[in-house]
Amino acid sequence: MLIGKVWTGLSLAVIMMLSVSIIASRRKHEEAKGILSYRVVDRRGVAIILIIAAIAIPNLLRSRMAANEASAVGSLRTINTAEVTYSNTYPTVGFGNLGTLGGTAANCSGSTYATSANACLVDDVLANTAIKSGYNFSATAGTGTPAVTYSSLAVPSVNGQSGSRAFCSDQSGVIRFNAGGTACANTDSAL
Repeated sequence: MLIGKVWTGLSLAVIMMLSVSIIASRRKHEEAKGILSYRVVDRRGVAIILIIAAIAIPNLLRSRMAANEASAVGSLRTINTAEVTYSNTYPTVGFGNLGTLGGTAANCSGSTYATSANACLVDDVLANTAIKSGYNFSATAGTGTPAVTYSSLAVPSVNGQSGSRAFCSDQSGVIRFNAGGTACANTDSAL
């Protein structure tokens, strides 16, 4: 579906470039003949370009939102895998928060390597900034030691622009979505 939208956007961009090229070549031809009627053609050309842009821009925005949503789902899958790996590697701790699942390059190489505080299971951008591809992420371990539950959440940074759906998961590994884009719970629909 995303590939089709990208091709649609690309084909519209090619049509726009061809329209501009045709208008420019007509203008040169008319100037060579001394014809001064190119202003009407220019106005028609601008109108055509504006119509094409009006069609193409919303499609590009929808394509970008779909790509951001797909990236958010992929990141939640990564967090799910990291949580299971973390709880198996550190059974006395259980599940961890998002910050503990990551680690800087310095912490993840050399003599220091991974620890329960910096597990090096997810990339540092996702773990520390918790913002990726237009979505804000969180993962919170449950209470108790060891933590036997966790919940993860991905919401659009700007609802309706960077994405329109919120996604969440928990220790079950099922990724769920909420069409409102502001919150998600384990009672929402599964993907």
